[in-house]
Amino acid sequence: MKFSPVIVIDKDGKNLGQLPLQRARDIALEDGLDLVEIAPNNRPPVCRIMDFGKFKFEQKVKEKKQKKKQQKQSQTKEVRLSPSIQEHDIETKFKAATKFLDAGQKVNVKLEFKRRELAHKDIGFDVMNRFVERLKDHGTPLGKPKSEGKNIFCMIDPKEAAETK
Repeated sequence: MKFSPVIVIDKDGKNLGQLPLQRARDIALEDGLDLVEIAPNNRPPVCRIMDFGKFKFEQKVKEKKQKKKQQKQSQTKEVRLSPSIQEHDIETKFKAATKFLDAGQKVNVKLEFKRRELAHKDIGFDVMNRFVERLKDHGTPLGKPKSEGKNIFCMIDPKEAAETK
């Protein structure tokens, strides 16, 4: 810090007003704390009396939490269905998908055809559309279900992520 009159905020967040730099340092030393420059671009600069080590530690913890949150959101979970799936099995898959969506994760719903089931794609689309419709309270589908080879796919975003976009 090079400028002499600085605006000082004490450890409780109370504004002490403009003080000479040396006086602000003395106040910080009396309390056994550090004088940290918060807004260096302001004239006069704004400084705060705080424990700098504790401040850096808290910043690190916040950064880790933010990183963990971003990592968790970027994960994609998959739920597999089949055209001949029974109602109870759909209920189980629905519970798993809602758990993932409520945790903020994307869900890839995949309906896989086996052998001669491929001749009845309309049944597969019907099962997929009913499943996606049930999930609308928990997530937003990214487009309509698409057929690729022996599979039908549909990606579903969690509600919170869709609302923030």
